[in-house]
Amino acid sequence: MTDTASTAVERAARLSYGRLLSLLAARGRDLAAAEDALGGALLRALETWPVSGVPDNPDAWLLAAARRIAVDAWRRQATAGALRAEVALLDEERLARQDGPLPDRRLSLMLACAHPAIDAAIRTPLMMQIILGIEVRRMASAFLLKPATLAQGLVRAKARIRDLGLGFELPGADVLPERIDAVLDAIYAAYTLGWDDDFAADDARGDLTEEGCWLGRIVAELAPDHAEANALLALLLFSEARKPARRDRASGAFVPLSEQDPDDWNAALLAEAEERLRRARPGEAPGRYGLEAAIQSVHADRRRTGRTDWRAVEHLYRGLVARVPAIGARIGHAAALAECDGPAAGLEALDRIAMDGIATHQPYWATRAHLLAALGRESEARGAYERAIGLSRDPAVRQFLAERTGRTAQPSTEPARLAPGGFEQAAISPGDAE
Repeated sequence: MTDTASTAVERAARLSYGRLLSLLAARGRDLAAAEDALGGALLRALETWPVSGVPDNPDAWLLAAARRIAVDAWRRQATAGALRAEVALLDEERLARQDGPLPDRRLSLMLACAHPAIDAAIRTPLMMQIILGIEVRRMASAFLLKPATLAQGLVRAKARIRDLGLGFELPGADVLPERIDAVLDAIYAAYTLGWDDDFAADDARGDLTEEGCWLGRIVAELAPDHAEANALLALLLFSEARKPARRDRASGAFVPLSEQDPDDWNAALLAEAEERLRRARPGEAPGRYGLEAAIQSVHADRRRTGRTDWRAVEHLYRGLVARVPAIGARIGHAAALAECDGPAAGLEALDRIAMDGIATHQPYWATRAHLLAALGRESEARGAYERAIGLSRDPAVRQFLAERTGRTAQPSTEPARLAPGGFEQAAISPGDAE
């Protein structure tokens, strides 16, 4: 019973954190207090469920418990707040007795976090933390920030929301245009972490890819004519379609994009992605997500043609770098150049990336290692491979790189095919989410 209860609490924390927090914060307008209450409810569940059993509706139980904890806190602070909390508690007790799912207000909370009064640099990590429960340490690594710096920014942003009393209702069409880009960036960044962690370690958050796709669909439906909303959803769907082919079915070994069997890709998701991309194109030049989705579309076309149009990929990456010169985009462009013009051209492009941005960026070192190996520079390639291995969280990827390291004793005659995002050309990588 203890193992089952602990598993149920862990599952609720992973899958329902943002949904529960959005419901708690919607009433109190205080994110920090809502987080404290939800954390207390999870601890109470760890103490209670092994004895009483896992409730039929764990989310509703946690919400009611968190609300009681919040009420106690409000009672200690102000009589008026306590009265408001008592009324809210009655409503949550009703929710705790229902059998169906709880209402979902995550998108409302994301849009509140995208309010113009919130520092633009902190909006994406703020949404990732409070909606999806992603740890500061993990986000700091992805955004190339010090954990303490990011944590301080998050505290200030939550205090700003509390002090302004920002509402968590869906905003009207008049304010959506100024907030939707921040929401799209947060969805993209969350999916990135889920994609990278999908097979990684014990703390993997592969469910983030599902959450990212769900939120992407909601935003695209909310703004059906928004090109970048449709383009982002297309990008995520292209990636989801290829997910089953990332591992060898028999051995579990990592399979890079260039070696994946296109027949293993999900045809239905690819078709949906292409339809979303078509909606994003009419009447205007593509934005960041439009370009990234177009790159994915070129790769997906290998299922039909049997080949990859690398010149088209290079052209699209060049446009992406001109628009968003992030590390991931520049690594992707370098890898595409290597396919078109040879590994020396790709390595030259990598050399133009500032060293202070790539010291701990695994895709850079994996791509660099492969290009060095293709040029026959064995010693340098081995050093880059070892660095990439040390930065890899996924055991299968580490094994893949170790095998490549062993091959560097002989100059490679294969074209360069490793690229960012788990060595998959055009795949999403944290560097792209800066």
